[in-house]
Amino acid sequence: MSDWPVHAAKARFSELLETCLREGPQMVTRRGQEAAVLVPAEAWRQLQSTARPTLKDLLLTEQARGDLELPARGSKRRRAPQKL
Repeated sequence: MSDWPVHAAKARFSELLETCLREGPQMVTRRGQEAAVLVPAEAWRQLQSTARPTLKDLLLTEQARGDLELPARGSKRRRAPQKL
């Protein structure tokens, strides 16, 4: 993955795009810090499909949802309700 300073990426965007399509993801830096990555569309689709599912996807799936990670319950006790 090559690093492209933002000014070079802006000035030579066509070259950046061609390099991305030919060689894969390209890093764009701003003031020496990583700022963004240009990836081919197919690689992006693959990343999106392997990402964690949304809540909507989980609720609409026909598969069992028993393997969901549930957060631990708090250890604090609840207050007693006030008498009216």
